[in-house]
Amino acid sequence: MSLLIIGGTGTLGRQIVLQALTKGYQVRCMVRNFRKASFLKEWGVELVYGDLLRPETIPPCLKGITAVIDASTSRINESQSLKKVDWIGKLRLIEAAEAASIKRFIFFSTQNAGQFENVPLIKLKYGIEIKLKRSTVPYTVFRLTGFYQGLIEQYAIPILENLPIWVTNESTNISYMDTQDIAKFCLRSLQIPQTTNQVFFLGGLKGWVSSEIISLCEQLAGQEANVQQIPLVSLKFISKFFGFFEWGQNVSDRLTFAEILNSQDSLSESTFDLYKTFKMAPTEIIQLDDYFLEYFIRLLKRLRDINFEDVQKQKNLII
Repeated sequence: MSLLIIGGTGTLGRQIVLQALTKGYQVRCMVRNFRKASFLKEWGVELVYGDLLRPETIPPCLKGITAVIDASTSRINESQSLKKVDWIGKLRLIEAAEAASIKRFIFFSTQNAGQFENVPLIKLKYGIEIKLKRSTVPYTVFRLTGFYQGLIEQYAIPILENLPIWVTNESTNISYMDTQDIAKFCLRSLQIPQTTNQVFFLGGLKGWVSSEIISLCEQLAGQEANVQQIPLVSLKFISKFFGFFEWGQNVSDRLTFAEILNSQDSLSESTFDLYKTFKMAPTEIIQLDDYFLEYFIRLLKRLRDINFEDVQKQKNLII
C-alpha cells in the first residue's frame, strides 16, 4: 500500500511517517519546501512538490497512491491561512482524491467539533468532516485532543528555567496523547475494514488538569514552578482585544480549546470500545507521567554529558 502524507514535517506527521516506513509502507510526502523536508528524504521518503494553496499541484502527488493521510493544520492564530489552507485547499484535496479513486482518506479533526461555531479553525475542521462524508472517498476521521509534546514547552521548560507559568482557575480535564500512539491508531485503521467511513474520538485513558501537570513536573524537576494566576475573564479580554502576547500564546491557545477539549465525558465505555476496535491494549498507550519521566531522564543525561565535556576541556587547558 502506498501512502501520501500531508504535513509530514509536523509533530504528528513525522511520527506517522516513521511508523509507516517501519511497517513497510511506500511513503510519499507532499511538501512545499524540500530543504525543510530533507530529513524525510534521508529516512527513505519520496518527496513531491505540492501546495494546498495551489490546487493544480495536488493531482500529480496522488498518482499511484492508495491512501491519503492529512496531518496538516494551521495554528489557531494563523488567521491569514485558515480559509485558504484549511478550507479551500482541503476541499481541492478531497476533490483530487475522488478523481484519483483513493481507497482511504484519513483526516484529523478536533474533539467536540461541530459544537463551537465561534472558533474558526474548529468550524473549518467540522466542515471538512461533512465534505468527506458527502464525498465518494472512503474516509476515517480522528477527533484529537492535545499532544504530550506540546506540554513540554508549556510546563516543563518554564519550570526548569524558572519562567512564569500562566494559569487560570479553569479545571478542564484533557485526555492528552502521545503523537506516537496517535500514529499507531492512524496506521492500524488502514488494516481494519470496520474503521472505514467512521469518526473516532481519540484520547488517552486519563484526563489531566493544569495543576496536576505542574505538580508532576515539579516532582521530576526537583524545583517549584513559578505559577502566575490570571482570571479567565481577564485573559479572554486580553486575547480578544490585544491579541496573543509571547508570554501568553500557549496558555491562550489552551484556553481557547479548553472547553472544546474537555474530556469529562470521553473517559467512558466508548473509549475502551475504541481500543477494542483497533485491537489496542490500554497498556500499549504511553501514559503522561511516563512520558515526562523519560523526558527528564534524557535531559539529565544530556546535562551530565555537557558537564563532562566542560570538565575535560578545563583539564586540557590546564595541561
